[in-house]
Amino acid sequence: MISSKTQVPSDPQRFQPGHLKGLAPAGRLDIDSTGLLVLTQDGRVARQLIGDDSQVEKEYLVRVEGALDVRGLALLNHGLELDGKQLRPAQVAWANSEQLRFVLKEGRKRQIRRMCEQVGLRVTGLKRLRIGNVRLGDLPPGQWRFLREGERF
Repeated sequence: MISSKTQVPSDPQRFQPGHLKGLAPAGRLDIDSTGLLVLTQDGRVARQLIGDDSQVEKEYLVRVEGALDVRGLALLNHGLELDGKQLRPAQVAWANSEQLRFVLKEGRKRQIRRMCEQVGLRVTGLKRLRIGNVRLGDLPPGQWRFLREGERF
């Protein structure tokens, strides 16, 4: 039996109620989007992921409807602006006949949806797959996990 004064080392990979203190999302997902969302208590991590000067890649799989020609694809990669500001270069390519893969280093409000509208596409599904080297993998919707060894931002 352990007395109330005995300190038991806590397992960092086991959830403790104290983990909730100060926990906040580092970024957002639109209500119509799914996928990876990072929760942190560390403001430095949040700034690194969502700050104006962030260099952390965010990868998305985007289901679209409409026609996209070579010029439109080039514009998605580099050449669009939102709210009067030039977007940073992106990496956009077809994943299959219905989905584009976007890799961005910024995250303006509804950015991917608005980019697609500018080239005549309508987004019908959007899922964030990766932030930096942290991948969503097969984590079911609504579930969470701690970072694994080697996963850092």
